[in-house]
Amino acid sequence: MTKKTTDIIGKYESSINMLRLEPRVLQYNTLILAEEGSGKTNLACKIRNFVIDMEVPTLYVDFADSKIEEIEVRYKDEHFNYIQFDESDAFQEKLDNLIAEKKHIYMAVNPNFFATKRDVKSKLTKTLQKQEFLDGYYYFFHDIKNLDGFHSKFEDFLLYMLGFLNMKKYGLTFLAQPHTTFESHHVKLLFTFLYIGKCSNLEYFNTSQLKNLEKNKFFYQYRTAHRTLLFNDIISNMVKVDEYKS
Repeated sequence: MTKKTTDIIGKYESSINMLRLEPRVLQYNTLILAEEGSGKTNLACKIRNFVIDMEVPTLYVDFADSKIEEIEVRYKDEHFNYIQFDESDAFQEKLDNLIAEKKHIYMAVNPNFFATKRDVKSKLTKTLQKQEFLDGYYYFFHDIKNLDGFHSKFEDFLLYMLGFLNMKKYGLTFLAQPHTTFESHHVKLLFTFLYIGKCSNLEYFNTSQLKNLEKNKFFYQYRTAHRTLLFNDIISNMVKVDEYKS
């Protein structure tokens, strides 16, 4: 496999070192939290390009249910295949054709299609858990339209995510606005890579460091690949992500 240059996505603020995406990004989960306009989609596009360069197909799930004309131009490259979720047979046929060709998929979704009860499995959940997706696709969950995101649709969001993440082969990048849901230590344990951008509500994440962050600056934490006695070490840095260029 030819090494591409898209592994460099920015730099560390406290050193001359470049911020790079490691191959293990493909296997583990990334959480991006920041207010609107802070650079979440810019960062997600860089991760998406890295995954594409590593020849892994991507499923980008947009829970804002965006129409195609509402989607940022940066996503509309040669790998952009838009589809809007519904419960029809025609939708499933179109989706299956894209999967059969291992196409990169951008799927707009209304989160109201989720069932809110634990013992009910919606058609949307069944679609996201197609074996072809679980076995061969890297996921993106784009949930940044408002604070009442899809994570509020479940009796137990942690239980839903834990079950889902344990089934898939590749990683997940989750984009969301800051919310108390993501302050849970149990939820954070689901993610190896964490980027927190501007967060002016001091009730979240208990730090004033995030209040005045510029666009594309993130407080970055990641779990190392090397274990200590009980857990992987956690490294923290402030980073600046390069602006995406098509």
